[in-house]
Amino acid sequence: MTAQVTFRQADDRDLDLLVGMYDGAARWMLRNGIDQWKPGGKSAGHFRERLAGGEVWLASHGDRAVGAYELWWEDEQAWGPQPPVAGYVHRLMAVRETAPAGTGRALLAHAEGRIAAGGRAVARLDCLSNNPRLRTYYEAAGYRAVGEEPGKLAADGTRYGVTLMERAITES
Repeated sequence: MTAQVTFRQADDRDLDLLVGMYDGAARWMLRNGIDQWKPGGKSAGHFRERLAGGEVWLASHGDRAVGAYELWWEDEQAWGPQPPVAGYVHRLMAVRETAPAGTGRALLAHAEGRIAAGGRAVARLDCLSNNPRLRTYYEAAGYRAVGEEPGKLAADGTRYGVTLMERAITES
């Protein structure tokens, strides 16, 4: 089932909303034993930079924001230098309390549509190597593991391992 959500590109007025959405997702992860995002891990400054350097999209259901994602056009930190054939999905977030079923898949589908509209044929993302639940989720959405990056650098200077995943897409 695909959630009935609408999308719009985020702007500076959405910075607090994006930070709150990130923190809510981080708290959910912690409650569910997933050591990945931390509340307070992304500031308004982070999202302001992403707005300036790429795309940030919000999903709404009715009059309520229920999800968001970042779309990057390169990701050398995880993928190294690459030809311009892919778009990179980051910070896929759904508001668990209010998002309709299927919102995560709707976010991915929208990102894939944006990537295809940008003339690129591959959607890429990475997920923590020690998060098999998330990897399974992406595999069920058609992504396949194509490599590992054992030393991705976090904002706090620590390093962590990620599984590199991709999916071939076509413009619809």
